[in-house]
Parts: sequence; C-alpha cells; structure tokens
Amino acid sequence: MKYKLLKKTRLTLALLLASSLFTATACAASSQAFNESEYTPTQGRVINSANEFAVLPHRDRIAPENAMLSERLDTLLPELMESANIDMWLVINREYAEDPVYFSLVPQPTFAARRTTMLVFNKLADGSVERLSVNTYPLGGPYESAWSGGDLDEQWAALAELIVAKNPERIGINVSKHWPEADGLTQGMHDRLTEVLPSTLQNRLVPAEDLVVRWLETRSEAELDAFAHAVALARGVIAEAFSSAVVTPGATTTDDVAWYIRQRFEDLSLPIWFMPYVTFQREGMECAPETPFCSSGTGVIQRGDVVHTDVGICYLKMCTDTQEMAYVLKRDEDDVPQDLKDALLTGNRWQDILTDNFVTGRTGNEILAATRAESERQGIVSSTYTHPIGFFGHAPGPTIGMWDNQGDTAVNGDWPLYPNTAYAIEGNIKQAVPEWGGQTIQIMLEQSAYFDGERVIYLAGRKTQWHLIR
Repeated sequence: MKYKLLKKTRLTLALLLASSLFTATACAASSQAFNESEYTPTQGRVINSANEFAVLPHRDRIAPENAMLSERLDTLLPELMESANIDMWLVINREYAEDPVYFSLVPQPTFAARRTTMLVFNKLADGSVERLSVNTYPLGGPYESAWSGGDLDEQWAALAELIVAKNPERIGINVSKHWPEADGLTQGMHDRLTEVLPSTLQNRLVPAEDLVVRWLETRSEAELDAFAHAVALARGVIAEAFSSAVVTPGATTTDDVAWYIRQRFEDLSLPIWFMPYVTFQREGMECAPETPFCSSGTGVIQRGDVVHTDVGICYLKMCTDTQEMAYVLKRDEDDVPQDLKDALLTGNRWQDILTDNFVTGRTGNEILAATRAESERQGIVSSTYTHPIGFFGHAPGPTIGMWDNQGDTAVNGDWPLYPNTAYAIEGNIKQAVPEWGGQTIQIMLEQSAYFDGERVIYLAGRKTQWHLIR
C-alpha cells in the first residue's frame, strides 16, 4: 500500500495548527452542558466471547507476520528514511541485549539476536532501500547477507568496510535521550562502532529517533485487520470473565477473575504484556475529587458492585490495551441502574470529545488541552491519559496526557499526530450517582482505535453498554 506521510515542514504544521485552532474556537462557541438524554454514542459493539474469533496456531502465524513485515520494508521504510533524512540505518544488537525495534524488523520465527546481529538499511539512488545483514548466521529473506561466518573482529571489520563502500552522508543509529524504543544501541556496541569507522564516517553518525518512532507507530492495512481481530479477542475474554459463568456474587474474588483472564489467554496461546487486574467500586466507598483511581476495592465481589478490569495481549505482533466495566445485579434487579447508564454515556461523550480533537499535525499536548477545555465546558469531570499502541502496548508517538500529569508532557507530548496510527483511547470520568446517595463513581475506559488522518475508528467497536453479572 501507499503510506500517506505528513511532511514535517514548518509551513505545513503552521497551516494545520491554524485550522485546528479555528476548529477548536468554533467548538467552544457552540458547546453547552452535556445532557445524557440527548446523546447516543456511535461505534458501540457487543462482543460476548472470544470463541467468536479464530486464533491461529503459532506455526500458521509465521506467514502473515512475515508478509506484513515484507510489505512494511518494501513500501514504508523508504518513505520514512527519506522523511527522516537518513541515508543508512544501522540496527546493531546482541543476544540478551536486543534493540527494542529489532523484533519489528526480523522475520519469524526469531527469538533472539544470535550472538551479535547487524542489520543495515541503505538508501539507493532510486529511493529504494537495500536490506543487508552482517551476521555470523544469515537471516535469509527479506535480507541479503553481506557477510557471514568468521569471528567477531572480522564481523565488525566487514561492517566498517560495507559502510565505507556505501559512503552514506547521514548514518542513523538508535540512540535517544527521550525515546526508550529508539535507544537500543548499547554503550558497548556504540564504542565498538566508532572504533572501526574512519573519523570521517564517525562524524556522520546521527540519532535515528524520528525514523524509529515513525516506523513503530505507523500501521499498514494488513496490520489493522490483524489488530482489530486481536482487540476483539481481548474484549471477548473480558466479556466471558464479566459473566455469571465466572463470577458467583458473594464467593468469587477479584483475584479469581484476574487469574481466569490470564489463564484464558494462556489457553488461547495469546501472550499478555502485563498481568490483568480486577477491582471494584461499591456503594459507601469514597471517591474523592483528588483520588486518581477510585476503583481500588479487592476481595469478594458482591451484588451491587461496579467491577473494572485492565488487560493487554499481543497477537500477530499487534498489542492491545483494554479497560471495561461490569455491574453485578442485585437480587431484585434485572438491569443496570439508570444513574450508572448515564455515567457510562458521559464516559463515551468524553471519548468523543477526545477523538474529535484528533487532527493531523496537532501535538499530543494540544489535543489534551483542547479535550480538557471542552470537557470542562460541558461539565464533565475527566482525566485523559491516552497513548499510542501497536508493536508495544505503550508505544512511541504523541503522549496525550498522563494520569499523574494533566498538563504538558515534554518531548513525547510535543510529537505531532500522524495518519495511519493507533491509540489506546484511555481515561476516566467522575460523576455523582443519586441512587448511591450522591456518591461519586469513576468510569474508567480504554479502547483501541485507529486514526486514518480524518477520523478515529475503534478497531473492534467500543463499550457503550455495561457488562451484566447476574
């Protein structure tokens, strides 16, 4: 596919910012207090079980993962190297100290960098990029072996000879003060590289952080298909866990549910990237304005509880991050109390305010500021801490708030929003519940979504209805 890449020129960003500010001003003039009765959320989707979706055996995952890699290397990487003004990109790492970007670049099945592994991406005159390996053990396609065999000294000498022969003007290496994903070249590897290079080429080494971030944050059409499926699987397991098939009110604990989720993913051969956790809110539990997370109850789940979970899995290299909530019906209830339905609607409205502010070229800090301002105008008490997602659960790209910092985030928050990127739309709202004597409840939401350059599309729908535990 052809990737639509934003050219990072001052003029383009200035025009985009001007348009964004005009839109924000217009929205401010027309905004009013939010009324749940006049609002119907879009993109809602009910998923009942992970059994609704196929899961490929590990052997069958190799072909699609490698096809997606080849497509990215063929079509995306040349454009990104051109945009980042990088003529050669070096990814050098060794076993037990793999560069974070390494596994997004190598074919499957790859479990480690064998001894010292060197990948060389060299931009050619026609704009294409040749992909070379300088390794004791050749990787094979999609890489051409420029050297193999021999000892470590010979390997470093071969890399230096290759770089001298190609004579690139700007050589990107993975060193970064602010982006951990772009800081994979260890001090030892850096020292060895400078030792073997002539001084004239040492001066051409530049940080490749812009290239690394853009490579990791950009999604292809094929990846989006796989991503949507992964998110649906995660939501399906949550639906199973938040049901009477798993929860017996008065007996089942929050840990029981968390371990059910973990074991279910294990049974599906879906690796998790953090331990699932489950908590509850309950009538009578304080939810003060200054409390960042009110869903802190653990132990036996009771009728009338509001239960919350946060889970993350990876499938076909795409990692998810999902938070959803359930209500445990009291014995005389057959539906969620209206006050709780209204609170979830407010949460969905907050999501809309956030995603309506996704404009190409806006920074994460600008999106956060606009979201906070509009939420306040509509009387919504919210906290926004949305992050990019993809090869990593917490991926590089624009940071849109932090749970412990609702102001600007330096560097990461200044990164602009690009098309073809994905995000965990994460945050919470607080709202009084009259049926709980005016007690405040916190609705915590996190749903994976994709920005196509014009709109935000939830990859497997979003939660607009409560899970019910009977």
